[in-house]
Amino acid sequence: MNIMDTQPKANLTVILEITVLVLMVILAVITMLSIPYFSKGPASALRNPTVTQAPTEPTQPPTEPEPTLPPPDPNPYGPLDFQYKGRYLKLIDGESITGIDISYHQKDIDFKKVKASGVDFVMIRIAYRGYESGKIVEDTYARTYLEQAKEAGLDIGVYFFSQAITPEEAEEEAYYVLSIIKDYDITMPVVYDWEKVSADSARTNYMDRRTLTDCSRVFLETIEAAGYWPMLYFNRRQSERLLYLSELKDYDFWLAAYTDRMRFPYKIKMWQYTESGRVPGVEGDCDINIFFPDT
Repeated sequence: MNIMDTQPKANLTVILEITVLVLMVILAVITMLSIPYFSKGPASALRNPTVTQAPTEPTQPPTEPEPTLPPPDPNPYGPLDFQYKGRYLKLIDGESITGIDISYHQKDIDFKKVKASGVDFVMIRIAYRGYESGKIVEDTYARTYLEQAKEAGLDIGVYFFSQAITPEEAEEEAYYVLSIIKDYDITMPVVYDWEKVSADSARTNYMDRRTLTDCSRVFLETIEAAGYWPMLYFNRRQSERLLYLSELKDYDFWLAAYTDRMRFPYKIKMWQYTESGRVPGVEGDCDINIFFPDT
């Protein structure tokens, strides 16, 4: 064979081998460059999962709690400390005096008979605020009672039946009372008597504990500033649900609890123990009270 005939074939073979080698190098380079990219794929995500937290709803700031104050002083009297002596309930050991609270509902009263029966004082309603209208109305018998009770030799205290829904109204009520009693000799307490009225139309249906405590404080402070003896009237349910007694403990308490067994935990100055008492000189039922001079 002629050597010139085999030379092109040898050259072609070399070219092909070089081409394959170059392609293999290029493929190797591409593979090496691709490793970092694929390492960030699903396998890496499984090793280091990213946790996405669900968005949270914005929360309201917590309501500031009512201040924690020591409770009122404990009641020194218990269920067995009272018994009837004649017509009226009395403290067995210690001094107690009997009184009645009255309004125009009792109409004409013979105060001399009341006094002779063993009653020592009267609590007279001066005025009231209408539970619908919100207007202050003077009790039509208030001035008559003030004069006649004094003539009979009875000690006299007064109260205002409140339906206030703001401290400003309670202050107005206090000044109203002061405008009337300034002309009379008041020797017993001047009382703030706020009561829940069972009527769908009552303006006080949505009274809350904070507001009533503030109303009570304003009334009592106003009465005290005028030189009189302030007192707060309530029943047990009201004391537990509508008043912060710990904030009012500097004032004397008048409790309404219709029983002859004392079970109220805190010290009181006066106790309305019946709403259906019978008192000579008074027609029909009458509220009767015990007052504790030494507490």
